[in-house]
Amino acid sequence: MAYIVTESCIKCKYTDCVDVCPVDCFREGPNMLVIDPDECIDCTLCVAECPVEAIFAEDDVPTAQHTFIPINAELAKVWKPIVARKPGPPDADEWAKIKDKAHLLEK
Repeated sequence: MAYIVTESCIKCKYTDCVDVCPVDCFREGPNMLVIDPDECIDCTLCVAECPVEAIFAEDDVPTAQHTFIPINAELAKVWKPIVARKPGPPDADEWAKIKDKAHLLEK
């Protein structure tokens, strides 16, 4: 079972989770991170680090966010690994409060 990054990460793209990942399974896209399900070792360390609560165990992904399970798998194959924390977008705190952002995902 892998962990999944969901909609809350879109336009926030905080990278606190990246620092604690022991296997570097995060991938970075234009406005979101995803987890490579083939690399994830289910350690749970990233969950507590996400300030917008965007990361869930695959079995615990809210029903409304299930579309992000295949999105993580698909995009992890094409996006580059991110292995170090970096500053989030300047407007990340504003986007953190906004729901229903799936249509803003940039692939």
